[in-house]
Amino acid sequence: MSIKDKSGQDSELSDLSCSQACNQVTSSICKSDSALFISDLHLCATRPHITAAFLDFLRNIAIKAQSLYILGDLFEYWAGDDDIDDPFHQQVIAAFNKAAEGGLQVYFMHGNRDFLIAQRFCQSARITLIQDPTIIDLYGKKALLSHGDDLCTDDLMYQTFRRQVRDDQWQAEFLSQSLAQRKKQIEAIRNRSEQEKSQKSAEIMDVNAEAVSALLKTYGYPELMIHGHTHRPKQHAINLAGHKITRWVLGDWYEQGSYLVCNQQGCQDVQL
Repeated sequence: MSIKDKSGQDSELSDLSCSQACNQVTSSICKSDSALFISDLHLCATRPHITAAFLDFLRNIAIKAQSLYILGDLFEYWAGDDDIDDPFHQQVIAAFNKAAEGGLQVYFMHGNRDFLIAQRFCQSARITLIQDPTIIDLYGKKALLSHGDDLCTDDLMYQTFRRQVRDDQWQAEFLSQSLAQRKKQIEAIRNRSEQEKSQKSAEIMDVNAEAVSALLKTYGYPELMIHGHTHRPKQHAINLAGHKITRWVLGDWYEQGSYLVCNQQGCQDVQL
């Protein structure tokens, strides 16, 4: 399984075969030939049951797979990589390191809550940052991965906000402030966002069908598309320009964890 960046070039990333994984001196666990996908965990210290569920998932389920893809919103918010010394964040980083020692390859994509995660965190956690969107070869099928918020084009207010906070100059100015100031601003933004969402229709906050079709066309009509963000887990069948495409929407972890497992036989969503 290989990953392509936005230019379509292969990255130097590949999964081991099951027999190779079983022979690794770093792990006594026989790896199954599978890839797992999760998103929208929204980990934070105030939801310890979800953190516990994720840590258990890493130790007992993900560790048996070849790779784990986290498609955004791992954390409820991320104020900057200078916050990695926080005890809660260190707990998560330690769990990622343990998984890496066991041979698990973890790939992370920015979400709308944790887009300020940078290389310092990724290096500390031994995970690989991938672009949104990204194309991978998933057991012989092209799969398009995305967080999904860029596809919610009907939510004009959110898209305006997204363009602002993804701007390099805005991020540089934001990160130049003290960590305490940044966290205070993020809390204010989160409170305002919750108030605005309560006034929006469910349809506006879902992906736009035309935006989905346009993205699929741009990336050559891949057989699979996997994304999160909307918190509406479902398998969608798409017929587009003579191509049959399956769109998987990942679930959130607010109340219960879930993941998508893919292997040579196909993909299946699993509830924890």
